Amino acid sequence: MDNTLTLIKTVYEINQLELVAAPQIILAGRSNVGKSSLINCLASRKKLAKISSTPGKTRSLNYYEVEPHGYYIVDLPGYGYAKCSKTERAKWGKLIDRYLQDNAYIAAAAVLLDSRLTPQKNDIEMISYFKHCNVPILPIMTKSDKTKQRERAKVQSQWEDILKVKPLCVSSKSGMNRTNLWNLLDRTAIPELAETASTKTETTE
Repeated sequence: MDNTLTLIKTVYEINQLELVAAPQIILAGRSNVGKSSLINCLASRKKLAKISSTPGKTRSLNYYEVEPHGYYIVDLPGYGYAKCSKTERAKWGKLIDRYLQDNAYIAAAAVLLDSRLTPQKNDIEMISYFKHCNVPILPIMTKSDKTKQRERAKVQSQWEDILKVKPLCVSSKSGMNRTNLWNLLDRTAIPELAETASTKTETTE
């Protein structure tokens, strides 16, 4: 059975936060890295997550339930968008801090990295923040259809040197490694699925 994604709730304010007693995988990345497009790709739906040409569209925590496994993908606001006010960035930061605080249900953070760019300072800072919070990192390189294999492999190697793990290259447009990404998310959120995870393979780079 294919996984399905359903938007369950959207949180804008700290007082809207409630502890969700189910495994959660954070989805984080720079503004315009393709988080909304990747959610739609995973869901095989075009309009589940709103896509905008304007960076910083996501301004809330969005909880997507993954069935049939019963865990959540929690989409965070994109970071690194200079046109957002300092007040707004501070508000998001406090909301994310509170979400992470004493949340034992967080299994990992899938950090999206633009395959066209060498490692960026704000990506490294976000990864360091998650590590400080003892959240494991799943590095995912997006927009891989827009790069040549040699260029992609170079950036992939640079991230591997930093993170000691090889990022998974994906493309929301072509569907590259969609199944492999679902398998990674499933077995990270629900470790007992690791032994029974699909052995279906796709091209990985």
